[in-house]
Amino acid sequence: MKKLLPILLALIGTAAGVGAGIFLAPTSGGPSEQANDSHGAAEDAGHDTGATADAGTHDDGHGDSQGDSHGTDPGHGEAGSETEYAKLNNQFVVPVVEDSRVAALVVLSISLEVPTGSAAVIFEQEPKLRDAFLRTLFDHANIGGFDGNFTQTARMDTLRRVLFETGRNLLGSQLRDVLITDIARQDN
Repeated sequence: MKKLLPILLALIGTAAGVGAGIFLAPTSGGPSEQANDSHGAAEDAGHDTGATADAGTHDDGHGDSQGDSHGTDPGHGEAGSETEYAKLNNQFVVPVVEDSRVAALVVLSISLEVPTGSAAVIFEQEPKLRDAFLRTLFDHANIGGFDGNFTQTARMDTLRRVLFETGRNLLGSQLRDVLITDIARQDN
């Protein structure tokens, strides 16, 4: 029974976290895995990514007409004309362990900014990407990245940067940016 209780708590926490993620998910806008809807998603997501554009290779230092200074599109034509967003199918659930027990669960959704037409390649590589991202997220949790005010800008920028580097190692130049589209922490 002693070994069953942490597993049971983890499952309950996971279910609660996923439920909260679905309940609190935005109903309009946001990144989409369909290329037809990527124009609005590029505008919405471009304002949330902060320093991850600095880690990418497409930042040319010129803002677009809306004042976005980190350039979501190298051509600066229509924001969705050369970029699409591949939303990874399932959320990531990361346990936060304290004193040898699961103290909380962090649930997050990730989308990848890629050149138009590259989403199919991303989805073919998704099992490897999920594995690599989970390892990165576990490392982030183990160093205290999800403790306290984990949504602080500097902490989120660090997380985006390490996720970008992890994705870049697998996908190469096809990966332009990593967007964290949803994040929630459920304490046990």
